[in-house]
Amino acid sequence: MVPLSVLDLSPILEGSDAAQSFRNTVALAQHAERLGYRRFWLAEHHGMPGIASAATSVLIGHVAGATRSIRVGAGGIMLPNHSPLVIAEQFGTLEALYPGRIDLGLGRAPGSDQTTARALRRNLQTDPDEFPRDVVELMDLMSDAPRQQVQAVPGRGAKVPVWILGSSLFGAQLAAMLGLPYAFASHFAPGQMMQAIELYRATFRPSESLAKPYVMLGYNVFAADSDEEAALLASSMQQAFVNLRTGRPGKLQPPVPGYLESLPSGIRAMLDEVLACTAIGSGSSVQRQIEAFVERTEADELMVTCQVFDQDARLRSYELASAAMAKK
Repeated sequence: MVPLSVLDLSPILEGSDAAQSFRNTVALAQHAERLGYRRFWLAEHHGMPGIASAATSVLIGHVAGATRSIRVGAGGIMLPNHSPLVIAEQFGTLEALYPGRIDLGLGRAPGSDQTTARALRRNLQTDPDEFPRDVVELMDLMSDAPRQQVQAVPGRGAKVPVWILGSSLFGAQLAAMLGLPYAFASHFAPGQMMQAIELYRATFRPSESLAKPYVMLGYNVFAADSDEEAALLASSMQQAFVNLRTGRPGKLQPPVPGYLESLPSGIRAMLDEVLACTAIGSGSSVQRQIEAFVERTEADELMVTCQVFDQDARLRSYELASAAMAKK
């Protein structure tokens, strides 16, 4: 059975606030732990009215403290927003508090608009080699014997597993060159997924941390007790993507019956493209869709995300996805 993990953006619901989002995130993490999910990752986004996981390291610590065994990590930290030293200290601290349970996924996108990106780090790097250098520097800071004069305390010797995240061929090349596991954002940017997987596996160089390629793929799952209910639940995320792509990002909206069918053909085509890696339906229907996706990609692990407005329905979706894969 391919392991399942969870990606959560701690969505802020229409009519609610960030505090409730954090309570929902903790409840989901505890639920996922009981169901046997391998990891629970949180993503760094900034300036987004519907996403509460901006202070990602802080929220990782909160979730890790409320759970016992599930791995908790970043999917990911957008490294251009931070100095490697700060991230080494933050994740060294998390590893000291929750030993053997912390993951660090790294991305090179700002996770925000350009104005917000400037506010985060004050200068925008344009050198394409900056991200690879920062990744190597960060890994060195968390090693037993850093080569640089500055020391990360905590951080040195933490050996937090590092993943490279990506939605293009750049991340695949970097992960392969450094011998690191690779997580592809196919849940919202599937266009280059197969090319990236093939490139990563073909050019992978074994390292001290990883002997052979390991691919984790983002995958949307909207599971319910009927296909019709699942389709309704999925409309909240569909609205979120339409609002984002049309310059109107906001809080996660309640589901709308017949939403997909009401859209103009151009918007519908956009959704079909960005959400191509999605399973919607009953437990048995979702099982067939997941199995077909895994067979096509030969993924080593799936990172399941489910932006559903109703918290109970969201928990049920993850329960049905877990049960579907357990039947394999």
